[in-house]
Amino acid sequence: MPPDKLMDETEPLATKQCASCKEEKPLTQFLRRTGRRSSAGSRRGACRECRKAKAAAPLTAVTAKEPIAVRSSVKANKSLPMPPRPSIPLPNDPAALKTTRQGTIWMRGKTDKGRRWYQEIDLELAVTLVKEHAAVIVNRHTIRRLFSNKDFRRYILERDNHTCYFCGQFGDTIDHMLPRAKGGHTTPVNCVCACNACNQSKADQDIESFMK
Repeated sequence: MPPDKLMDETEPLATKQCASCKEEKPLTQFLRRTGRRSSAGSRRGACRECRKAKAAAPLTAVTAKEPIAVRSSVKANKSLPMPPRPSIPLPNDPAALKTTRQGTIWMRGKTDKGRRWYQEIDLELAVTLVKEHAAVIVNRHTIRRLFSNKDFRRYILERDNHTCYFCGQFGDTIDHMLPRAKGGHTTPVNCVCACNACNQSKADQDIESFMK
C-alpha cells in the first residue's frame, strides 16, 4: 500500500484551544467534564498545566486582578471606626426594669452554701433593691442579689468597723433603720451595725423616736 494512502487513513489527533493560554493542545491535556448533561468527549476549558499554575499562584496574584476602586474601598472600610451603638439604660438604672406578663420581676441569688435560688417579686421592691445597692439588673425582667445572708452581715459589720450606730460601742449585729415591719428592706442603705443592747431596745421603733 502506498505511504500516501496510509497517511490519509490515519485519524487526525483531536485538539482544543486552552481558555487560559490560548494554545491548541490535545484533548488528553484537558480534564473531562462531569455531570448528567456532559457528553463523553466534553472537556474543561483550561488545560492541566494552566490549572496547576493557577493553583500554585499566591493569593496576592488573585487580589491584584481586583479593580483599584474595590481594593481602596475595602482598605478605607477597615480603617474607619465602628459607628456608635444606640444608647441603652445603665445596668443599675431602675427605669430599665419591665415586668413580665405575670406582672412580676424575677430575683435570683445564692444561699450561704452557694445554692442558687429564684423568686418572683413586684416591680416596686425590685426598684428599691436596685436603688439601695442590694441588687443589680441582669436584664429587663431579672435582678440579682449581691449578697447572701452571711456575706451581707459581714459586709455591714466591716463597713461600720464593728461600731454601733446608736451608742458608739462595739457592735456585732445589724439593725434596720426603718424596721421591716414598717416597710424597710435588708439593703446596705437601710442597715447599720448595732450592739445587742441597742438592737433589742430599738425593736420596731423608728430611728427618730428611738434616738430621742
